[in-house]
Amino acid sequence: MMPNVTRGAKMTGLMKYLVGQGKANEHTDPHLVAGDPAIMAWHDDATLSMDAARDVARQVDQPRRVFGTKVMVPKRAMGDDGSWSTDGLRDGNVWHCSLALKADEGQITDDKWSDIANDFMREMGFTEAGLSPARWVAVRHGLSANGNDHIHIAATCVREDGTKVALWDDWKKSQRVAHALEVKYGLAVTEGRASGIATRGYSRAERHKAAGKGGEPARLTLARNVRACVSAAVDEADFVRRVRSEGMLIRPRFAAGTEDVVTGYSAALAPRTAQGKRDFAARPVWFGGGQLSKDLSLPRVRSEWPDSPAHSLAAVAEWRRAKRERPAMRNPVSRTVSPALLAQAEHDLGRWTSYLKSIPIEDRAGWARGAGQTAGVFAAWSARTETVPGPLAHAADALARGAGINTYRIMPKRVGRVKVGGAALLLMTASRQTSPVVAYKTLMRQLLAAVSAIADASATADDAQRAMSLAQVCREQVATAESIPENSPGNAPGDRAPDFPVAPDVGPSDGVRLAGSALPHALEPARRACVAQGTSMEESRLPS
Repeated sequence: MMPNVTRGAKMTGLMKYLVGQGKANEHTDPHLVAGDPAIMAWHDDATLSMDAARDVARQVDQPRRVFGTKVMVPKRAMGDDGSWSTDGLRDGNVWHCSLALKADEGQITDDKWSDIANDFMREMGFTEAGLSPARWVAVRHGLSANGNDHIHIAATCVREDGTKVALWDDWKKSQRVAHALEVKYGLAVTEGRASGIATRGYSRAERHKAAGKGGEPARLTLARNVRACVSAAVDEADFVRRVRSEGMLIRPRFAAGTEDVVTGYSAALAPRTAQGKRDFAARPVWFGGGQLSKDLSLPRVRSEWPDSPAHSLAAVAEWRRAKRERPAMRNPVSRTVSPALLAQAEHDLGRWTSYLKSIPIEDRAGWARGAGQTAGVFAAWSARTETVPGPLAHAADALARGAGINTYRIMPKRVGRVKVGGAALLLMTASRQTSPVVAYKTLMRQLLAAVSAIADASATADDAQRAMSLAQVCREQVATAESIPENSPGNAPGDRAPDFPVAPDVGPSDGVRLAGSALPHALEPARRACVAQGTSMEESRLPS
């Protein structure tokens, strides 16, 4: 269940919208399912007319008008680089929150929505015990344009006694409350919310534009490509060069009054004509690094690179050239994959998998970093071998969904922390004429082992949905590897695609690795006892 909180100034305008036709004529049978007891006694669950909506708005807004209480909130503005800034104050006395289920969950009853809405408003502090309540109503008006069952909550921020409702950090609080209600009412638990790992959503305009072109949102493509460059880069200057060499646009955000201190960046896909050439007449759509993913902000990616005066000077020089769209000082060189390079990449991935298994289950930040780095390898591989998003891109996206964690949760660097950039660097610098079969034969088993380690940790940390998602990644990669014919270009005589085990169908509690396999199986009750005793599943299966 996803809450979406906004603030406004006109209660009448909000109620008129909720009983109107909607943006796509999707509003049908608008009626109240919960709210202030006095308002519910008067209007009950009858279909709301426009006159009734105005009457409800006046009743909800009455305490503010009687006491003259002003509720001001910061006015936020987005800059060209995607960063937000505060520009004065505005009236924010109206609190609006929609609660939506996933489309595949179907619909629930009005009574159940009523219980959910009452619990939600109590936990958000509007009807908190011991305090004067604030007036509110919950409106249900059919499915959304995307088929989601949902309700809208319209509330005043002024209590019956004229005091204000404490709504500091209400967006984060609404996420926590929604998770508790998902568990209480048996709804689908939103992936990553319990672990504090979240992903960036896409606006209706982004989804509509992508659907019109038959593809994916531009921001998803951009995030995957930038992640590949982050993983393959050896330092900050190399990152800037790689982004530009892959045909993307990137520009720095300098600290105020300087041109030698870079505090952030924004990137964009270069507009192309139907013939694939750069369209200089079209305006690119820019996204800040943090808008692509929390772990792609500049401070976060810098933590993976060396930090010295020489590296800083080289990075600033490349940032300046990128801002002016001048050629890079040098471009990454493509090379043919040699057996020695493949052996080194396989060794690096083996060390990476061992490192992942050493991360404590409770280290959420460590596992988020592991997911992001592994996603970067798949993204680099996809950039070299897939002309349209395929299994490798899907694997990168699934892993990247586990990488977004708030900065305040980042723990100090662990001693002996390992990177996986060597494999990503190999894949990004490989000649596009190099057959991907070679890489499949030598690297896929190690990558699947890394994915399995992350899925194992997700399942043990009670994040079953993420574990199931990663199980699907394993299945797709196995299917892709098995589909490669024996006589594919680049195979030595007699070579076969690696013999991966076939993944079983996963259920709601699946996601733990079978001993000796890169693929998940059903989560066993014995798992909990093993974790509590500090033993492994493999040890628990040994004969006594």
